[in-house]
Amino acid sequence: MQSTSAKTSVGAGEWRLARRTLPWGARTLVMGVLNVTPDSFSDGGRFFDPARALEHAARMVEEGADILDVGGESTRPGSSDVDAEEETRRVVPVVEALAGRVRVPVSVDTTKAGVARAALDAGAEIVNDISGLRFEPALADVAARAGAGLVLMHSLGTRGTLHTLPPVEDVLSEVVESLRAGTAEAERRGVARASLCVDPGVGFGKTHEQNVGLLARLDVFGAAFPDLPVLVGTSRKRFVGTLLGGAPVGERLHGTMATVAAAALRGAHVVRVHDVRAAVDTVRVIDAIKAVRG
Repeated sequence: MQSTSAKTSVGAGEWRLARRTLPWGARTLVMGVLNVTPDSFSDGGRFFDPARALEHAARMVEEGADILDVGGESTRPGSSDVDAEEETRRVVPVVEALAGRVRVPVSVDTTKAGVARAALDAGAEIVNDISGLRFEPALADVAARAGAGLVLMHSLGTRGTLHTLPPVEDVLSEVVESLRAGTAEAERRGVARASLCVDPGVGFGKTHEQNVGLLARLDVFGAAFPDLPVLVGTSRKRFVGTLLGGAPVGERLHGTMATVAAAALRGAHVVRVHDVRAAVDTVRVIDAIKAVRG
């Protein structure tokens, strides 16, 4: 017999965005990463030029991306802080161009209320906040006014200490309680619960063992938020390289797809990836297995 936690973690519903709803639960959605930064750990600034960024975005949509996530500030260890003005300058032209060209919703990956406001005005429909509203709670006010989707991710510390703080001992309880506080704050500020999505923050302030453990127990995490879609981002991250014996970023594709498969099997509704075609094929097979399993 299937456990209660496994049942409740496999939810389904409509994710309410700024100008549409996105069904979640029937199949695993793929969010394609578009970094318009000069110092991203994953793509080395390859898409910092807006023309190249738009070309890559069109390719990801063609490959099957359900969402495009545009980020103008790297969160890799040792990355430089970017002020709101510069981050806005990077992301808004790309968001504006994409909103008029692609059929899928555009997300902005930011922790800053001002950047979120400008991106939503330019046509974005989702705000993806790696701080879970800890850095700028007013970001929720911006999302609420636009009726935008809001992803809240678990992380610890400030931007400068995201990857250096000692990890907590009971990581699953910390992640759940932190995101419960974040979702409550978002709703208090007017964000509809149907617009929320939660992300356990794999790779942010966790040990190698904790990252693997979160994937293994993702159904327990999902059971704590049975009415919300769960997003998981493992793409090319350091713990994947560690599992592969120290593989560099460019050699983590197969390991990443293994984590995507594991996440989808354990209840992830959205996977955030750099390699869209591989992820689309991976989750298609996993979704077929899940359908047979019932």
